[in-house]
Amino acid sequence: MARKCVITGRQTRTGNQRSHAMNSNKRSWKANVQRVRIMVDGKPKRVYVSARALKSGKVERV
Repeated sequence: MARKCVITGRQTRTGNQRSHAMNSNKRSWKANVQRVRIMVDGKPKRVYVSARALKSGKVERV
């Protein structure tokens, strides 16, 4: 299972790491996702939720 937020859809992003000489290497940015228990369809379930969704109050922990 991928580390993807079930609320916001945030996941790993890819891009280039650039040096001062503009040389490029592929790199990735991992989303700050936490594994928490939330209510899903009336039942507690352990899922990945982004820290941003937790802080903004989009989801409530059980």
